[in-house]
Amino acid sequence: MRTQHQAFFASLFFSRLADQILLFLVPLVVFQTTQQPTWSGIAFFIEALPRYIVFPVCGALCDRMSPITVLRASQRFRAIACAAGIAGFVTVGGIGWLIALSAVCGTLTSQGLVAREVLLPQVFTSERFEKVLSYAQIADQVGVVLGPMLAGLLLGWWRWEYVVCVAAVLFVAADGATLLWQRISAFEWTAHEHAVAVEWLAPVKTALAHVVRLPGLARLVALAAAENLVIGVTLATSAAMVTGAHRRPDAFYTFVQTAGAVATIVILLLIARVQIPRKALGLVSFLAIFAGGLMAGLSPSAWGYVAGFLLIVGFDKMFSIYIRSVRQAIIPAKDYGKTLGVVIMLNNLTQPLAGLLVGTFAGNGRMSAVVVAIALAMGAMGLVVTLVSMGVGRRRTSATVASSRERPMDRTD
Repeated sequence: MRTQHQAFFASLFFSRLADQILLFLVPLVVFQTTQQPTWSGIAFFIEALPRYIVFPVCGALCDRMSPITVLRASQRFRAIACAAGIAGFVTVGGIGWLIALSAVCGTLTSQGLVAREVLLPQVFTSERFEKVLSYAQIADQVGVVLGPMLAGLLLGWWRWEYVVCVAAVLFVAADGATLLWQRISAFEWTAHEHAVAVEWLAPVKTALAHVVRLPGLARLVALAAAENLVIGVTLATSAAMVTGAHRRPDAFYTFVQTAGAVATIVILLLIARVQIPRKALGLVSFLAIFAGGLMAGLSPSAWGYVAGFLLIVGFDKMFSIYIRSVRQAIIPAKDYGKTLGVVIMLNNLTQPLAGLLVGTFAGNGRMSAVVVAIALAMGAMGLVVTLVSMGVGRRRTSATVASSRERPMDRTD
C-alpha cells in the first residue's frame, strides 16, 4: 500500500497499542493495590461501561461532522486524559485516577473506532475492500498482541503512572500519523446530503425499530450479549485469577494475555484460509467460549485456567465474525451505520454487567464460583434463544404452508 495508507494504518496501530496498555493496567494494578477481586470487578465495570453506552452517540456525531475531526479529537483528548490522570494521582494520590482516565479513554476509543469505520469506504476507494479490512485487522491485532507485552515489560521497570505516560505518547503518535496521512493524501470528506437535517434521536429510534422488527436481529443481539457475559467476567477477573487464585507472578499474567492475542490471530488466519459454513462458525465458537468459561472457573491448576482463557479469547473473534456476517445480511444498507452503533451497545452492555457481578459476589474466595455461574448463564441464554428461534421458525413455516394451500382456492374465486 502507498505511503498515505501506511500512515493511516500506523495511526490505528499506535492507538490500539496505547488502548491495550490501559486495558492491561487497570485490573492488574487495582488487584495488586487492594488484593480484592471485588475491586477489580468494580474497576472493570467503571472502565468498560462508558465504552459501550456512547456508541449510538458516536454514530450520530459522525453523521453531523467530519469523521476525521472526530478521530483526531479522540486521539488528542486521550493523550490529555492520560496526562490529567497522572497529574491528579501525583497531586492527590489513589488508584481512582487510573480507573477514571481509563474510563475516559475508553469512551474516546469508541468515538475513534466509529470514525474509522465510517472513513474506510471513502479513504480506500481504489483498493479492494476485503484487502483494506485485512490490513486494518492486522494493524489492530498486532496492537492487541504487543500491548500486554509492552505493558508487562514496562511495569517490570517503572510504576504504573510512567506506563500511562507511554500510552499518552502513543496517542500523540497516533494523532501525528493521522495528520501525516491527511497532508499526504489531501483527502476530503464527502458528507451525506441528509446528515445535516437528521435529528439526534432519529438514528437511535430507527435502529431500535430494526432490532425489534427485523427477523433474526434480536436473536443475534441476545446471543452476543450472552457471549459477552463470559468475555466480561474473563477480562474483569483474569489478573486476580492468575496472580491471586493461582499465585503466579506478573510475568505469567503478561504471558497469558499475549498467548490469548496470539491464539486470536491463529484462529483468524484459519478462518481466512479455510471456508467454514456460517452456522458452524457460530455453533463452534459459542460452545468453545462456554466450555472455556467452565474450564477457567473449575480448573484447580493455572494451566487449566490458561486453556480455558485461550478458548474464550481465541474463539471470541470467530463468534464476532459469525455475528457480523449474519447481521450484515439482515440490516438494510441505508441504515447500517446507525443500527450498528445501537447493536454494538446492546451486545456489549453485559460486559460491564459481568464486572459489576464480580464486584458484588466474588469476595471471600467465591471468584471461581462467579466465573462458573456466569458461564452457565451464558449457556442457558444461548439455549433459550435457540429454542425460541426454532419455535418462531416453525410458526413461519406453518404459516407459509397454510398460505400456499390457500392460493389455488383463491385463484378459483
